[in-house]
Amino acid sequence: MIRLLAVLGALMLAAPAFAQKLPANLDKANAIVIDTTKGRVVVQLRTDLAPNHAERIKQLARDGYYNNVPFHRVIDGFMAQTGDGKNFNGTGGSKYPNLKAEFSNVPFTRGVVGMARASDPNSANSQFFIMFNDYPSLNGKYTVIGNVVSGMDVVDKLKRGEPVQNPDKMLKVQVASDIK
Repeated sequence: MIRLLAVLGALMLAAPAFAQKLPANLDKANAIVIDTTKGRVVVQLRTDLAPNHAERIKQLARDGYYNNVPFHRVIDGFMAQTGDGKNFNGTGGSKYPNLKAEFSNVPFTRGVVGMARASDPNSANSQFFIMFNDYPSLNGKYTVIGNVVSGMDVVDKLKRGEPVQNPDKMLKVQVASDIK
């Protein structure tokens, strides 16, 4: 009974996020909508910079891989990382093979979304991060996959930690064009 009430409470809190309109001029075929425990975040994917990474993000969103996945690493002044739908703690990846790096000259500034990886530049798989602030030391070393076009105020509200205790989650992640 308590679990049922908790689920109903979470859905009631998330309902306003699900009802929000998308930004005007959004390329819906190349955008993801992330409904979190704190609200909605909309990311415009940069298919011009990282077509393979953008396709992977859309594929995993359509697979439901990102649903109920925590923001497992959130460092104040740096970034919020998520996307481990396997182990939920930053150690897992998807069933798909790792991606070859698609580095660009786009700087890592506030609101930029990048792909997380291990020490091998060609090890990105499912995890991604959203920048809180500019971080030039990442430039040219990680793949930029998009920009937050709506909801940075939501990202700013995420619980901090490494690891995060009782982390905020991505409740549902969808490709914008798939939303009915």
